[in-house]
Amino acid sequence: MRARYGVPLKVTAVGAAVGAAGLVYAAGFEARSFRLRRVTIPVLPHGARPLRVLQVSDIHMVSGQRKKRGWLHSLAGLRPDFVVNTGDNLSDPKAVPELLDALGPLMEFPGVYVFGSNDYYGPKLRNPALYLLEKTQGKHGLNGNAPAVGVVHNPWEPMRDAFDEAGWLGLSNTRGRLKVDGLEIAFTGLDDPHIKRDRYAEVAGGPETGADLSIGVVHAPYLRSLDAFTADGYPLILAGHTHGGQLCIPFYGALVTNCDLDTDRVKGLSSHTVGDRRAYLHVSAGCGTNRYTPVRFACPPEATLLTLTPRD
Repeated sequence: MRARYGVPLKVTAVGAAVGAAGLVYAAGFEARSFRLRRVTIPVLPHGARPLRVLQVSDIHMVSGQRKKRGWLHSLAGLRPDFVVNTGDNLSDPKAVPELLDALGPLMEFPGVYVFGSNDYYGPKLRNPALYLLEKTQGKHGLNGNAPAVGVVHNPWEPMRDAFDEAGWLGLSNTRGRLKVDGLEIAFTGLDDPHIKRDRYAEVAGGPETGADLSIGVVHAPYLRSLDAFTADGYPLILAGHTHGGQLCIPFYGALVTNCDLDTDRVKGLSSHTVGDRRAYLHVSAGCGTNRYTPVRFACPPEATLLTLTPRD
């Protein structure tokens, strides 16, 4: 019996040890290994000076996350021309004061924001394998799944009021403008498509007349939103939501995007094409996780400094 089962038991033990080590790394190190990515996008008029845009997304703040708060504080040292917050700020209904403290220095700069589902509703414990199952079935969020029942309602109103008081523009199914270094930057935003709160018909019509640059902003990069922005002629779309796949396979990449976007564009700069129109698409991998799955693997948390330059 020993000869028959000794090796498999050792293999099982080694596998368990490797799995435990991977979990410790994913939760204890990588999930708190915050990074800044830098991306250059040529979308400004000829002759304009470059603009520095800080995109933060998917913070998923939980009470007691001091390292994350300190890192977000430090981003103000980049001195961006403006900030774009693409939603999912919360993962704990008690964390609004800590979130506002973390973003306080950044709120000294001009900014815009949209909300994601986790700003409105608290997370629920669920089997991570369901994300793979939903991908195979074409179901994501409320786009194909039954409405959530018994969810926690987050206190998003104080967060919204603080953003508005700081001068940040709320873009939930509406438009707004910032004047930055003599340039008129127009924004068209959507509420979160992941929970079917997007209303593109209310903001349709394309870039605004007289604006030097028009940007589409949305939390979850569902194809219907990307198609609408691109078909209307927006040169740049900013989104979050995907966490970059969160648990990725080294040298392969993400398995899921938690929406109908393909995994090749799960994070970073890419493009989106509809007919003869093409837009730059930047999807932030975000800097947090759902409080019930506080792990990342081969996908460190991030914010992005986008340098907008004149068009080629």
